[in-house]
Amino acid sequence: MLAAQCHLGTKNCHYQMERYTYRRRQDGIYIINLEKTYEKLQMAARAIVAIENPQDVCVLSARPYGQRAVFKFSQYLGCKSMAGRHTPGTFTNQIQKFFEEPRLLILTDPRTDHQPVKESSYMNIPTIAFCDTDSPLTYVDIAIPANNKGKHAIGVLYFLLARMVLEMREQVTPANPWTAIVDLFFYREPEETKEGGEEEGYEAEGFALPAPVGATDTWGEAAAAAPDAAAAAGYAPAAGGFEAAAGFEAAAAPPAAGYVAPEAFGGAF
Repeated sequence: MLAAQCHLGTKNCHYQMERYTYRRRQDGIYIINLEKTYEKLQMAARAIVAIENPQDVCVLSARPYGQRAVFKFSQYLGCKSMAGRHTPGTFTNQIQKFFEEPRLLILTDPRTDHQPVKESSYMNIPTIAFCDTDSPLTYVDIAIPANNKGKHAIGVLYFLLARMVLEMREQVTPANPWTAIVDLFFYREPEETKEGGEEEGYEAEGFALPAPVGATDTWGEAAAAAPDAAAAAGYAPAAGGFEAAAGFEAAAAPPAAGYVAPEAFGGAF
């Protein structure tokens, strides 16, 4: 978490987040106590494991840096993910097309995702949120103090939370370790995604670079005669082909281009 800068807060500190800060640097940035962050991660993991059906857990992220982490988190745990802008009324309007009624809500930033936080308070949905030093804790049941603005910090937090949940479910054990890497949870720029997708596509389809010139090519009289020899050895002539073509040479040649009398066509024009 230190390498991903999960301990770096902002220059502003909400009064409800003062209990989770360690100290303040000379440049004004608050430092988050990572010991309390780890304790809250374990508490959040126990709350997620308590839900019998993983589909009743909904993970949200309006920030672009957290959307890839949300997708990967839901992929490994089997819960629902909602990345991007939250449609108002998703949790309160039952006649809406995309109405959801989760039993647990996980947010990347309670300040950016203020709309789902407010709707969860109306529907009595427990809320887990990654909270920075400037994040309000209103209607947040389990606040995980951490840096929720860095792409590496968000990816590491979701990775650790997913691993804790899998360990508590006994799906990950020393005999059966988790093979996923934390890089899968990091946000990727569109250019990197495009390049990575093209490379993965070529590798998946079995494409390979051509051999260098001269490595497999053979030049000379033997190579020039190879096609004729292969044709003579591997291909048999069609039945009746040469007999039909034999009469073509004996046929009379057509007349040369020139004046043709009308009588040749059986009448005058």
